[in-house]
Amino acid sequence: MGRPAPMVWAWARVAGGVGLLAVLLWQVGGGPFLAGVRLIDAPALAAALVIGVLTTVCAAWRWSLVADGLGVRLPLATAVAHCYRAVFLNATLPGGVLGDVHRAVRHGRDAGDVSRGIRAVVWERTAGQVVLVGVALVVLAAFPSPVRSYLPVAAALLVVAGLVVVLAARALPDGGRSRWVRALRTAVDDVRAGLLARRTWFGVVVASAVMVAGHLATFLVAARTAGADAPLSRLLPLTLLALLAMGLPLNIAGFGPREGVAAWAFGAAGLSAAQGVATATVYGALVLVASLPGAAVLLARRTRDPRTREATSGDDC
Repeated sequence: MGRPAPMVWAWARVAGGVGLLAVLLWQVGGGPFLAGVRLIDAPALAAALVIGVLTTVCAAWRWSLVADGLGVRLPLATAVAHCYRAVFLNATLPGGVLGDVHRAVRHGRDAGDVSRGIRAVVWERTAGQVVLVGVALVVLAAFPSPVRSYLPVAAALLVVAGLVVVLAARALPDGGRSRWVRALRTAVDDVRAGLLARRTWFGVVVASAVMVAGHLATFLVAARTAGADAPLSRLLPLTLLALLAMGLPLNIAGFGPREGVAAWAFGAAGLSAAQGVATATVYGALVLVASLPGAAVLLARRTRDPRTREATSGDDC
């Protein structure tokens, strides 16, 4: 019968995204979604495109640093093109991660080591999530938010989890026949070479921090575009909570948990759930527009690929 688990999980992610959107439509109706789209204007689109260039270049830089650390070189220009294509695919396909899967496998094949290519993407994305959580703890502690009272417990749990990981890494035997021991040893070696090396860690942290700032800036532009006139100190933690929710792979072209958490956070903070949904919808549309250069990269790659031009002339153009 084969192994249906990956397919089942893929469909479960899609079903989860559809379910979340259905609940939102039932609770707030379709008005906030449509209103969010109608409110988008040229200044918001221009801001999203500019911020998108910054965040995409930083993502490519981080990926290049980690890949080089793992021994699969990746020129920055190539990484930028691949990242733009990945962002576009993430914004248009279910799950929100298929673009990253594509760039990981493609780079691995180009480098002659698919395993390291995939691990490079996994670790650079993991580094980004770690920095995002760190920024979230600081921001959510500094400004009022619906989750402020839970932060001490969350921080303690993260510290304990980090200590457990460090102690487990130190306790690993140098050798062993177990597949799990070898996998964990590979992971530890990857982190040391790809993330914690002296030539790598600072750039990874800076790139990740700039990306978080860029995503938050885009969310704040979306909030203002959607009509939220609350002070930035009040909006910032709410948009950060929605940004954290985007890490959940239960979405349809990016829509799902982001809108659900935005609706809850805005409502819990004394604003309206409808305004939260409108803000998240505007954000999704702005991200899609900012990713459009990725569509051009995708089309250009297909045009240059001789396998897609069987009926055309064999001359190189």
